Amino acid sequence: MQQHNVGLSSAAVSAGSARIGKAPRDPRIDVFRGLALIMIFINHVPGNPYEYLTIRNLGFADAAEAFFLMSGIAAGLAYTPRFIERDRVRHGLWRAVAPLWKRAWSLYLVQIALSAIALAIFAGAFQITAQAELQTKINMRQVFQNPTQALIGIPLLTHQFGYVNILPAYSVLLVCAPAAIILGLRWPRILLTLSLTLWLFTGVFRLNLPNYPNPGGWFFNPFAWQAIFVCGLLVGLSQRQGHRFFPASRFLFGLSIAVLLGVLAWKYVPGLGKYLNLQMHNLREAGVPFNLTSHDKTYLSAPRFIHILALGYFLSQLPSVTRLAGHRAAGPFRLIGQHGLLIFASGTVLALVCQTLMLAHPNAVWMPWVLPALGTAALFAIALIADISRRILSAQATPMDPAKSGTVFEKTRTIAVTP
Repeated sequence: MQQHNVGLSSAAVSAGSARIGKAPRDPRIDVFRGLALIMIFINHVPGNPYEYLTIRNLGFADAAEAFFLMSGIAAGLAYTPRFIERDRVRHGLWRAVAPLWKRAWSLYLVQIALSAIALAIFAGAFQITAQAELQTKINMRQVFQNPTQALIGIPLLTHQFGYVNILPAYSVLLVCAPAAIILGLRWPRILLTLSLTLWLFTGVFRLNLPNYPNPGGWFFNPFAWQAIFVCGLLVGLSQRQGHRFFPASRFLFGLSIAVLLGVLAWKYVPGLGKYLNLQMHNLREAGVPFNLTSHDKTYLSAPRFIHILALGYFLSQLPSVTRLAGHRAAGPFRLIGQHGLLIFASGTVLALVCQTLMLAHPNAVWMPWVLPALGTAALFAIALIADISRRILSAQATPMDPAKSGTVFEKTRTIAVTP
């Protein structure tokens, strides 16, 4: 799940760089993806003190929004070349579509595997501790109390466990991505308009995919979350062609700062958040759409959506962010970001193990401090082993000039990415 070019308006690549092949690699996307994966892991171990260091304390959005935004950017960068007309005419449409659908299938298989592992972890913990609450945590009640219907829902992706529910929405978006890329290459503004319209109608009519056998719908609603993915996709599409989609602008930069400061004030100025939330409630009662007047995560509410776009734009405009992301000290985060799917799956398993240990030993006050730290170190070790293994296999397949090789923290080139 390697990623490239994080900025909503980072420096456009040259026309030559936009061609199929290698191009200078922006380290920011790997760093931010690595940070997002670590934050997701930390937030998936509720009750630990490191949660206060994650992005959700800066406003309404959290690492999940960052995950979808960067995944959209990476998809645009990685898959656009095969959809460009000259390449599509030469090689056919299926050559362009197949990698996206293959990746979506891989995500589906990982989702099923993670669901089985999650069930085994909590069932095993129940066998050891006999704590009944383990059978009802993270939406597992249906499996233990209504196994027939639950076991139908799991492979259909309609029954998802808590903390194991990001990949289904992402896989659905990758299935739909070919149509979005084709439209975005010719009419990018129309794609954005359609995406935002679908997002708005999703909140108005409460559109969602079924959550069988439970009532309601998916926690990460693809009809809503496609909007943030499409924003990233348009950035990647444009940069792959050598121009910007969201222009570099002092006005937009100032607006992004104003949004970020306003969100911080909303959250932390005493009394202000309560007042503003009341006004949003009044607007909702007056008929303003639900996803414009709430903080709901399932429907990607406007405060969350606007916050992550403002944060992404702000960071993309700071040259110092690029320098820091390319620094050797940021190497561990880049490395984790370059192995996204492996780290996400590993982090999910480790987080669930930490959850069960903390539930089984509620009086062990050291666990919330130690387990997340050990888990984060384990994620880095997994990424390092994966990177070394990949380098060994690559060297065996194609001998490399030692003078051109670098350390695992100095990889700075390649545009053929796989989100």
